[in-house]
Amino acid sequence: MWTDEQIKGKILHKLTRKGKFEHSHTALDNLPKGFPPDLKGQAKEMSHELIKENILYLKKTSYGKQVSINLEKKDQIMKYIDEFLKME
Repeated sequence: MWTDEQIKGKILHKLTRKGKFEHSHTALDNLPKGFPPDLKGQAKEMSHELIKENILYLKKTSYGKQVSINLEKKDQIMKYIDEFLKME
């Protein structure tokens, strides 16, 4: 079973690998992709929590909600990514 921190870590790991910092963004709906079907709902929930924690910026566009990583939260981001990487 995945913890909330591990799910947040996987989301942030994916975004950092793809270089989604500051002005480079991706659709909020893309974040649960890559999770097992039974975890997609939880992944969507954790995406919204990352926005509330101000780790992800939310940008509303004409083509949907987009997110990118807030570099000012680097320590917290690395903590979540480390939690995810311990699993592997």
